[in-house]
Amino acid sequence: MQRFVHQYVKRKTKSVETERLVGDPVIHLLYSRIRENAPFLFNQLVSKRASSLLGFLNYDLNHWRFTNQRLAKAGPGREDKPVFAVRAFKDLDINPEEIWGQVEDFDTYRKIFERQIRYWEFRPMPDDPCCVVSPADARVLTGSFPTQKMLFIKETFFFYNELIGPDKAQWLKVFSQGDYAIFRLTPDKYHYNHAPVSGQVVDTYEIDGTYHSCNPGAVVQSVTPFSKNRRTVTIIDTDVDRGTRVGRVAMVEIVAMMIGRIDQCYSVERYDFPKPLKTGSFVQKGQPKSLFAPGSSTTVLIFEKNRIQFSQDLLANQNRSDVKSRFTRGFERPLVETDLNVRETIGEAI
Repeated sequence: MQRFVHQYVKRKTKSVETERLVGDPVIHLLYSRIRENAPFLFNQLVSKRASSLLGFLNYDLNHWRFTNQRLAKAGPGREDKPVFAVRAFKDLDINPEEIWGQVEDFDTYRKIFERQIRYWEFRPMPDDPCCVVSPADARVLTGSFPTQKMLFIKETFFFYNELIGPDKAQWLKVFSQGDYAIFRLTPDKYHYNHAPVSGQVVDTYEIDGTYHSCNPGAVVQSVTPFSKNRRTVTIIDTDVDRGTRVGRVAMVEIVAMMIGRIDQCYSVERYDFPKPLKTGSFVQKGQPKSLFAPGSSTTVLIFEKNRIQFSQDLLANQNRSDVKSRFTRGFERPLVETDLNVRETIGEAI
């Protein structure tokens, strides 16, 4: 697996940006040499135990020393703030003004990646009741199952039957000819998932699996990480009173390397009184639904056939040939991600 730059289009500014791929040399080694020459070791390294250990070493242990670090003066007459928190927020390009809570409390990377934000101020949501919104701060690609030219790409990102669950005949039939959107969260992103639609939960279940990386270089190696990884599936019926009216929607939340869990923590108001969704629950569009532990991770939305029209700018960006995307290089056709915020419109009900 050769390493190349990976670029994407930033929706807000329409600029082409180059992604800083965290741990890229390690991913290259793991998915090239180790996977090819030591498959047993490779399988052990993408196991739950190894993923949890890597997460602990990267996000907890190595940064405990910062919790005992003396406070540094930010300037005459200003409050003291931990050196680690100040530097980490700057390095990760995180706006401290959007944080819900005290910046001084973020003394490990785990706390930073599990942060809450004032999304009601910094992630505004459109008023259109028929729009579908992004479930996360992420980079998105869209696709359609019936489109033949996308078939290979689809089966490299995920195997459809595996993603939803091979024993879920009802849902496999419902979504078999539909459309999908893949949201890739990078390690620096805000790691809460929000509800992309309003509707009633008609099913929710977990599927066990491994902990593959969601690094673009790993994805194009045909290891199908999205359908092999541990994941939570929530089916939402939006054709109900106060619903988005976009049919049934499958929301698939997928763990990745160094992601040990997905905490289901739906809140009706801000982050107050979180609880898991269950069958029969009503979910309100734009509200926090779950939290990924640190690292990169992925959410996939699947829609019924002819029920959604994706936003034109996402489709146009995806087909740009002037952007150096690893997906484009791997699949030998334009395939460019758009970087967008949680609660932004990604499409509308047809």
